[in-house]
Amino acid sequence: MTPSPTPAVADILRDAARRLAAAGIDTARLDARLLLGEALGREVWPHESGPVGSDGRARFEALLARRLAREPVSRILGRRAFWTLDLGVGPDTLDPRPDSETLIEAAVEAFAGRPGPRRILDLGTGTGCLLLAALSEFADAAGIGVDRLPGAVETARENARRTGLADRARFLAADWNALDADRLDWGPAPPGRADLVLSNPPYIEDETVERLEPEVALFDPRGALAAGPDGLDAYRELFRILPHLIDPQGIVVLELGEHQRQIVSDLAAGANFTVRNVRRDLGGVERALVLKWNDTVDDCLNTNDFCLE
Repeated sequence: MTPSPTPAVADILRDAARRLAAAGIDTARLDARLLLGEALGREVWPHESGPVGSDGRARFEALLARRLAREPVSRILGRRAFWTLDLGVGPDTLDPRPDSETLIEAAVEAFAGRPGPRRILDLGTGTGCLLLAALSEFADAAGIGVDRLPGAVETARENARRTGLADRARFLAADWNALDADRLDWGPAPPGRADLVLSNPPYIEDETVERLEPEVALFDPRGALAAGPDGLDAYRELFRILPHLIDPQGIVVLELGEHQRQIVSDLAAGANFTVRNVRRDLGGVERALVLKWNDTVDDCLNTNDFCLE
């Protein structure tokens, strides 16, 4: 009997993309290529005619089975690109998404034409993606990332080491409500309250979480997603503590869920913050809310007039 020919890279990719697409995965071709590259330890190209040996095929099939079960590619690979950084992900962290890069764009814009922040606080740090991306942009800053989950804090610390930012980044496993601004250790930065606060808080209604894409509902930690019956519990908590953490001239940048801009702006106003900008992500969703401490009612801005692209 004539042995079956060893399949080529192109054949394997074509078959895997078909199987992934049949499972409802929109990024089937890209995912197949990334996973085969991981299995072979090199970058692969769609039209390669070279053969793939049995060991490589076995490693690939194991990875492909996980993706067919809707595990995100980033969790299979254990890493995700965010901003200009390559970050590790873990079971206690959200999978960093391009939408969240909008917060870094908004922060850079907020400090344009003025001295950059010296002290950056990231509430709900997860992988540390927001803090580390901000530190990569603001070279004179130091920062603290806070997360309730010790596993997330350890992932963030490892990401600080792998990105060369560990000397300017500290991470705490703590509840937001336990923070004392006067006791925060900013390392190389002078003591004081935060000049920039970043947060991607939970903002999804409890009953909605199970209806999200399987990649999110099954693999992201629920505590980083769900925020009460109306999805606003974390914002309410933030606005109770932010006045005690932010410098009077500081900036707060919060991630928003879809259609949450006005209601979160109203909560901010009730805590004496005024909206300086609302920035859309690449999908057109109002994603980043930029706030400034406001100590005079007359200085309040009409949030309906603000939405910069």
